[in-house]
Amino acid sequence: ARISRDPSRAIEEFNIAVAGPISSFLLAGGFGLVARGAGSNAVLHTLAGSLAWINFSLAVFNLVPGFPLDGGRIFRAIIWGVTKDFSRSTRIAARSGQVVAYGMIALGAMTAVTNYLPLGGTIGGMWLAFIGWFLLTAARQSRAQADARGALEGLRVADIMTPELPTIGREISLEDYAREIMRTGRRAHLVVAHEQLVGLMTAEALHSVPNQDWDVTSVQAVMLPKDKLHWAAPEEPALSLLDRMRTIGMQQMPVIAGGNVVGIVTRDSILRVLQARHEVGSVAGR
Repeated sequence: ARISRDPSRAIEEFNIAVAGPISSFLLAGGFGLVARGAGSNAVLHTLAGSLAWINFSLAVFNLVPGFPLDGGRIFRAIIWGVTKDFSRSTRIAARSGQVVAYGMIALGAMTAVTNYLPLGGTIGGMWLAFIGWFLLTAARQSRAQADARGALEGLRVADIMTPELPTIGREISLEDYAREIMRTGRRAHLVVAHEQLVGLMTAEALHSVPNQDWDVTSVQAVMLPKDKLHWAAPEEPALSLLDRMRTIGMQQMPVIAGGNVVGIVTRDSILRVLQARHEVGSVAGR
């Protein structure tokens, strides 16, 4: 079964999401007890009371069903458990997050203009609007990521790889490699020697060396050698590969079948697939 349709992941998501608000409520209760037991100690009473109110307010705010707040994650977990579709539940939760964010921005702007003191007056209103804007940005990014995952769901590595295999020799200098990047626009190359794969060279590896040393440093000195190279199989699910690339921090991955390199997955190849599927979907929806 696909990871996005695994109900146990929805339960795990729910448990993780509720942990934050529960912790805040517990802290609020603990500080509340300290404030009650402070007696005549005004400093301790005020400090503990303030911390209790802050934690209580934080817990309540986090329970608002707007993604990516904890309440939004709980909302997503519930929808996920019902629909068994991670991408769809994320899109719905992200929309709720956008609605909440627009509401916070509007309420904050109104509070700032009218200087409504119960909500903090002008300064409090500006902060509320800023938090709403931040939540709106995060919700939009989450929805974009969900849309991208939805577009790639069901695809295999063979569907998103590029069969073109840009290669370079291991003996060339980094200065020459920089010229090759500028000439072709490619940010990743397979490094070969005697027609055998020996490593992977990327723009990130190039920029790990100071510019003044490019002319005296070879590709072999900074490339990722073959024995440390992560690779993908053509039949591997595309989403599984993306998660793996994110975990190990790689933006390029060679594809190997039968001991031979048959393609490479890069950020550009993934973007091309996403753009093509978006354009086809737009035309089909007309």
